[in-house]
Formats: sequence, structure tokens, C-alpha cells
Amino acid sequence: MTTDKEPDGKYVKAKDLKLHYHDFGSGYPVICIHGAGPGASGWSNFKGNVHAFAQHYRTVLFDMPQFGKSDKPVIKDQRLSFLADVLDSFMAVMGIERAHFIGNSMGGQAALKLAVDHPSRVDKLVVIGSGVIRAGSIFQPMPLEGIRNIANYYKDDGPTMAKMRQLLESLVCNKSLITDDLVEERFEASNDPELIALAKHGAPGTEDLYFDLLKVKAKTLVVWGQDDRAGALDVGLFMLRRLADARMHIFPRCGHWAHVEHRDEFNQVVLNFFQNP
Repeated sequence: MTTDKEPDGKYVKAKDLKLHYHDFGSGYPVICIHGAGPGASGWSNFKGNVHAFAQHYRTVLFDMPQFGKSDKPVIKDQRLSFLADVLDSFMAVMGIERAHFIGNSMGGQAALKLAVDHPSRVDKLVVIGSGVIRAGSIFQPMPLEGIRNIANYYKDDGPTMAKMRQLLESLVCNKSLITDDLVEERFEASNDPELIALAKHGAPGTEDLYFDLLKVKAKTLVVWGQDDRAGALDVGLFMLRRLADARMHIFPRCGHWAHVEHRDEFNQVVLNFFQNP
């Protein structure tokens, strides 16, 4: 399960969408949701973590609509509300009443919105660099470098390997993690005619969850990289104050991908969080 080669996944139909996912291990379910960077998918984001979690839990890597091998609809509604409804339907079809969640960036935002709109679905929640509050930052210039790179990726001359490398390097502190193979993998996944056509519709609107966070009852672990250039650290601190039952783990020398840059420590911190009352 730690190999870089993506194994065969599975599909279900929910909300009139064909949704792709990977399913490992057994036991209580943990649903992992990737971020919104071009070329992202459940496997791409969490392939380095799945083995550790699948030893203890049924671990589901979910491809959000518009990503991976899931359908690529135009999202006309607010994105987080749309994703929360899709996740609710996905769980119903899968026969999963309730689960723990691990969400990176947009994936964590979607899981938080699920906890607001469908609270019975969410047990414990881990969010990684998931800035759901529109606030300025004293730590990073705004707009954030990683967000600018994502926004510009499909513009002008469209996807290129150089743009993909620049984007991925802005998501980590340790740039040596961005190998030629990773750049090529993510570029090929992003350079899809269907995605290029989809980009012409523009990014769907994304809600500010500042007030909604007060409604989240799920026990939450807010994970952040001290050097995150795609999710400002002080936004995470704001979230910590707004959530009813939250704690925070900040990784030093770490960007937007704490689960990649500090994989073993991240896995242990999250397992401890899930396994302790």
C-alpha cells in the first residue's frame, strides 16, 4: 500500500455523480479528503499515510468531484455546501453512518462544512491547513503564494510542467520532496481536456465559515505547518478559538502538506487523537 503506483479503486453513484475512491483496511471508518490543487486526488495526497491508518481503521481515500477519477461537473452552487451534500450522499450509499475525517486544505474545509450541515456524520475531525475564515495574516503576504499559484495554473498558456513545479514547491518547506516524478504525475493528472474546459467556468464560490464554526460539535484537531504559504497560520489560530472542542498541532519547518513533510509524526499524532477519548 505504500507503493507510488495507484491501485485499482472503486466507484459509486451519489447525487447523480460517479465518485471514485480507494478502500483499505477494516474497522471504524476514516475518510481522507484531498486538497484542491490541480492534479490532486485521494491517492496522490494520502498514499504515504494510508498504510499507517489502515492497520487500525477502514481507510477511505475519496476523490472529490472535479478531481481524480470522479466526475467533473460544473459546480454552480457554493462549493463547500455542494461538497458537504455530496459527502453526505456518498456516506449513505456506502452504508457509513458516521466516520472520522482527515482533510487537507479544501478537503478539511469540506469536512468542516459537513460537520455543520450534517453533524451526525462526523465523529472526530482532522484538518490540515484548512483556512475557512477569510482573514488577513501577519505571517504571510496576501493573497497567499500557494493560492495565487493554484488560481493562475490554468490561465494564459494553460498547464505547464514549470507551473506545476512552482505550485508544488509553494506547498512545502522542504523543496527536495518535489521530485521530477511527482511533478510529472500531478501535471499529467491536471492536463486533462475536461479539466481545462472546466477551468473556463472559473472557480466556484467558497463560503467563509467564521460563524458556522461555532456550530461544529465534532472534536477537532487543527494541524498546521509553521511555514505554510497556502494557509496562513494565524487563520488556524482564529479557527481554534471558534471551534467548540479543538486543539492544535503546529509542525516546524513545514508547509501546507504536514501529512507529507512530517509523515510519521503526523500519522502518530492523528492516531493518538483518534484513539484517545
